[in-house]
Amino acid sequence: MVQIHETVKRCRGRPQTRPDDETMRLIVEAADREFQSNGYAGTNIKAVADRAGVSTKTLYKLVPTKAGLFEATIRLRISRFLLDLDDEVGEELDPREALERILFAFGVLTLSAETIAINRLVIGECGRFPEVARAFYQLAIVPVNGVIEAWLTQQKDKGTLRIDDVHIASGMLRGMMIMEPQRTAMMGQRAAPHRDEIALRARQCAEVFYNGCRM
Repeated sequence: MVQIHETVKRCRGRPQTRPDDETMRLIVEAADREFQSNGYAGTNIKAVADRAGVSTKTLYKLVPTKAGLFEATIRLRISRFLLDLDDEVGEELDPREALERILFAFGVLTLSAETIAINRLVIGECGRFPEVARAFYQLAIVPVNGVIEAWLTQQKDKGTLRIDDVHIASGMLRGMMIMEPQRTAMMGQRAAPHRDEIALRARQCAEVFYNGCRM
């Protein structure tokens, strides 16, 4: 009986706290949903904290500003894209198949309803909040473009593809993959494309680009 009593006593006290990285994940996911629903100006820090199930004090300790919250949501989205590429694109793949997988991952990232909502936010509010456009450009557009340009440079150096200017070629490839469906969805003329539509578009874009540039 004494043993049981002592065990109960040791278990009392402050409950175990959630690790900061787990709390941060909940905050960032909650902020992402708030930004999509309410825009940048309309997103309230207390609403983010309530949605994440944390106090505003905890939120401010981990992310002191709304701009920091927005940047964290972009980093999370891009990190998932990079992880998808690491899983899907390996050295053993045929270059045309590798290109198709890169374009599919790029399409899933940029043509999702969530990313289209963020694009609307950035375009609509960049005049009042230039930090939003700056964060989106530096944390989303630059690294994603960099991944595609790095792969194209690798293929050019191997002699697989004939490319005069990698930066121009990357822009043409990205535009071919997403411009029409993304613009149509952003203007509310159709819903964001499903994964099977994105897969078909990635296959066709990879075929056209690869056949036009292969040595």
